[in-house]
Amino acid sequence: MTRTRASAKKAGTSFETLIAGYLAEHVDDRIERRTKSGAKDRGDIGGVRLHGHRLVLECKNTAKTMLGPWAAEAEVERGNDDALAGLVVHKRHGKGQPGEQWVTMTVADLVALLTLSRAHQND
Repeated sequence: MTRTRASAKKAGTSFETLIAGYLAEHVDDRIERRTKSGAKDRGDIGGVRLHGHRLVLECKNTAKTMLGPWAAEAEVERGNDDALAGLVVHKRHGKGQPGEQWVTMTVADLVALLTLSRAHQND
């Protein structure tokens, strides 16, 4: 069965809610799914912080992995939110629990997380 636009949107919303709920339970109860905000989108999940620095989480629930475009989207949203890093949380097919899903980021985002600074992003 192929996905329609409506079924894809429903799957995406459900996945975002699942991940936000898991993070709220295990990290900080202020973490929540964000509503879409158009051209100035700031990611799918809000309230994620690391030592006071905002992180952008972009969630994807698709059969086809497209890391390049997803990372580019997370970077735009990171900039829109003036966040430390943009991470992509994506569906690990065959695994239904939220803690079993994948997280992908660029090495620049990894450096930002490890140093709590974006100063090295263009090196």
